[in-house]
Amino acid sequence: MLFKRKVCLFALFCGIIFVMIASHTIQKNNILSMTLAETHVTSRGVLSPEVNRTPAPLSITSSSPNRICGCPSCKEVSQWFNKHYDPKQQPFLTDKVSSMDPLALKWWLALQRSAGEQTVYDVIQKMFQVITPPSMNVKSKSTQCLKCAVVGNSGNLLDCQCGSLIDTHNNIIRMNKATTMGFEADVGNRTTHHFMYPESAVDIAHGVHLVLLPFKLRDLEWVASALSTGEIKRTYMRVKDRVRADKDKVIVVNPAFFKYTHDQWTEHHGRYPSTGMLAIVFALHICDEVSVFGYGADQQGSWHHYWEDNKYGGAFRRTGVHNADFEMEVIQRMATEGIIKLHRRCTG
Repeated sequence: MLFKRKVCLFALFCGIIFVMIASHTIQKNNILSMTLAETHVTSRGVLSPEVNRTPAPLSITSSSPNRICGCPSCKEVSQWFNKHYDPKQQPFLTDKVSSMDPLALKWWLALQRSAGEQTVYDVIQKMFQVITPPSMNVKSKSTQCLKCAVVGNSGNLLDCQCGSLIDTHNNIIRMNKATTMGFEADVGNRTTHHFMYPESAVDIAHGVHLVLLPFKLRDLEWVASALSTGEIKRTYMRVKDRVRADKDKVIVVNPAFFKYTHDQWTEHHGRYPSTGMLAIVFALHICDEVSVFGYGADQQGSWHHYWEDNKYGGAFRRTGVHNADFEMEVIQRMATEGIIKLHRRCTG
């Protein structure tokens, strides 16, 4: 009798243990199923209220995996574009840059026989003691579709009536000694970024980004000097020793970006890319949609600036420093591929 009681108690104990194990397993499976279901829903784009809904950084007119575009006019990029564009390129210098591609740096230093590699980093460090380092993302966070106008200096802008269209863009890039006063109907009157180098420097308005194109090491030293002591008065020629610009809005194009443009876009035509070509490629990396104005010859086939009557204005095309004809072929191809909008005439 006692033995039967022990057997019954043992059986009851085993039954309780079995029920407990079974309940735990069922609960675990339910939790796992719920987790998988939530993961599946999240992967389809349905986010819980706690998930950060901040959109991914935008790029230009593209829906490729490497670049997200928020503009309605965005198109699928072509194989030709993907062959040339490298989304990993950093177009501007920051104070976080501790090293550059050695081959790109060597090529850049040789352009105008600058000093050695170690000196470069010393100069950059001193430069950022004068100017404010830009954030890693120079794009506006206030818009889902960042439209940029790159305005060249060609005489073909005269009487084009593009001014009002140019001024509708979020960012408006001008370069070198470009002026708007007296030409507003054709070129607009707004500027957000002004590209220059020491030999082409001008004073710029408050709130405009001075974008330095450093073709040599001396140019990095010059921008720090021009915004502080004014001690540098010459490069290979006399230059402005002081420039009026906001120190906290200076952007310095990465020297490695010059070689990238030279290798991938102008394909070694000319010694190095022109200011105009660099400005377009720079815009492709920071804008969603890029419109280009004022590039190429005028209607009479002359190459000159819209604000001056200079019959020698196209002499640079024969120096071998830049290959303007090939660069225009590339720009035309960009337009054909739908990467940029190339404007010749506007309706006003």
